[in-house]
Formats: sequence, C-alpha cells, structure tokens
Amino acid sequence: MKKTVLTFGVISGLISTVMMLATIPFMHKISGDKGLILGYTTIVLAGLLVVFGIRSYRDNVSGGKLTFARAFAVGILISLLSNCFYVATWEVVYFKFMPDFAEKYAAQMVEHAKSTGATQQKIDETARHAEEFVRNYHHPLYNISMTFLEPFPVFLIITLLSAAILRKKSAPTPPGW
Repeated sequence: MKKTVLTFGVISGLISTVMMLATIPFMHKISGDKGLILGYTTIVLAGLLVVFGIRSYRDNVSGGKLTFARAFAVGILISLLSNCFYVATWEVVYFKFMPDFAEKYAAQMVEHAKSTGATQQKIDETARHAEEFVRNYHHPLYNISMTFLEPFPVFLIITLLSAAILRKKSAPTPPGW
C-alpha cells in the first residue's frame, strides 16, 4: 500500500503545487469568484488521483478484490499526503510572497458586503469578522488548519465515493470447481 499511496499522493500534491504556483502571479487579475472556481477545479483534478490510486491498488496489489475499508484507507492516505503538499506550498507562498493576503481578503469581504447593498449593521458585522480573520490568519497554526480545510472536504467526498464504487469482492467460485 505504501508505494501506491506515495506514488499517487505525490503526483496529486504536485498537481496542487504546480497549479497554485502557476496562478499566483495572476491573482490580482482573477476575480474572487473565478479564483474560487479555478482553485476548486484544481483540487478536483488533484483529487482524481485518489480514484486512480484506489483502482491501481485494487488491480495491482490486492488481486482484484478490495473492501470498502481498505479502499478508504488508501484514498484517505493519498488525500492526506496531497493536502500536505497543498498546505506546505501555501505556507511558503503566504509567508514569503503574500504576507498581506489576509488584509486584502478582509477588504474584499467588506467591499462585497457594501456592493451587495447590505445594511450598515451587516457591513459593520462583516468588518468585525474581517478584522478577526486577519488577526487569526497571521498565526501559523490557524493558517495551516484553515488551509488544510480548503481541499480536505473535497478529497474526503472523492475518497468515500471512490471506495464505495471501486470496492470489489472476490468473484464467486463456479459450482464444481
């Protein structure tokens, strides 16, 4: 299992890393909604390696049979490894190249509230949440946990679906064999 997890986890992680690094120079040109779509599309593409990894394990390692539990274990380990790449890449990008990200994101939160015609009370509430976000986001453990929570739910869903679909019991033995 180790070879399968390492192979597909590293490939998935490299997809996340390369795509993040490729889009960073264009972040100021990409609107928030388009950035989210691009980011989550990348996460889904990287998550497809979970499907391929589970299938590879089933077909090449476990002799064509695979329980849900074993498929889930393979998938979640691939997911965790890939997410470590994602988090490590973001931490380097954030602390070395974009230390003002939290402030810019907070300003966008408040501007979005204003542009959607929110009441002054709602704008003030958004501003308080934005200030709290900025304060918390500068702490590495908070930053790491928030970054980990971006791709992990997508990977978890892909893992659960893949484990359910790709599980395979051994073929029944024909009578007389």
